[in-house]
Amino acid sequence: MSLVEDGKVMKTVNDFPGLHSLNGICALGGGHGLGRVLSSLSFLENRLTGIVATTDSGGSTGRIRNQAGGIAWGDLRNCINQLITTPTLGSLLFDYRFADAGELSDHNLGNLILLALDQISPRPLHAVELIRELLDVRAQLMPMAETPTTLVAHDGNGGCFQGEVAVAGMDVMPTRLYLEPSVEAPPEAVAAIAQAELLLLSPGSLITSLMPNLLVDDLRTAIEQSKAPRVLLGNLQAEPGAVGNLSLAEQLTWMQEILDVSLVDAVIWPDTRSVPEVDDVAVYVADLSPAAGGRMHDRDKLAAALERLLPQLKRLKHPIGHDKRREEGA
Repeated sequence: MSLVEDGKVMKTVNDFPGLHSLNGICALGGGHGLGRVLSSLSFLENRLTGIVATTDSGGSTGRIRNQAGGIAWGDLRNCINQLITTPTLGSLLFDYRFADAGELSDHNLGNLILLALDQISPRPLHAVELIRELLDVRAQLMPMAETPTTLVAHDGNGGCFQGEVAVAGMDVMPTRLYLEPSVEAPPEAVAAIAQAELLLLSPGSLITSLMPNLLVDDLRTAIEQSKAPRVLLGNLQAEPGAVGNLSLAEQLTWMQEILDVSLVDAVIWPDTRSVPEVDDVAVYVADLSPAAGGRMHDRDKLAAALERLLPQLKRLKHPIGHDKRREEGA
């Protein structure tokens, strides 16, 4: 049975007893994909943690980084926006984008608010905590790092691409991908991974949204050492560009070559795409598409798929043997 609050159906333990039984779920990624995952599981409140990429170099975020320095706030802002369940004046202002305002044009006010809070806070993490409290966002959000860094890629032909915008524009897969300078994760983020009973690698851009998190040594080591199932959530459609030309098996091989470790035990794959053939990783296929269409996972279907697959996921040990299954009708 569900409760109704302000006209919105609220998820209760009776809706997702398996997910509610977990002490913690930790998801890693970038703004749009990770935000959708977090909003899907927001009923878990403070037992849900999102660790967010901070290497964005485009748009309002890039302009702020160029002028004021600091970490990239855009993906954190996007996740916060997707976790707001009841619109308020504060949330409307947080999402406001200036138009016809001179140098402020196209700046998102939420990015500027986070910049201001960062400048009056001891740590960027504290700035995020302040805005969460202001907007009543109960899931925990943490930047992947609290010091600025740049995503850098090499193409194998002598080309070097610096910044997310440049890396995203590559027409080949990077042969080397790293952060410059190297950065440390907040200790709270490392602890959240260690304590989680389910780790989710969110959909979105593999190279510019998910991989920056995994390139942080502290986070990668914590994921490697975790006993929780490590689950990659596949995109509803193939990514544009070089990534989309690779099969799932090839993407996983590329990740392992870049990171020098395998961090994926299972993949939840949308039934809108052909079932991939992958060795040594469990593949579960589920209906994740919104009824109205689009590129973003349906929130309720994603939560339902995780709930139903949880018993199988809990049995996974890594490294695992070949275990490919088809799961219908999430």
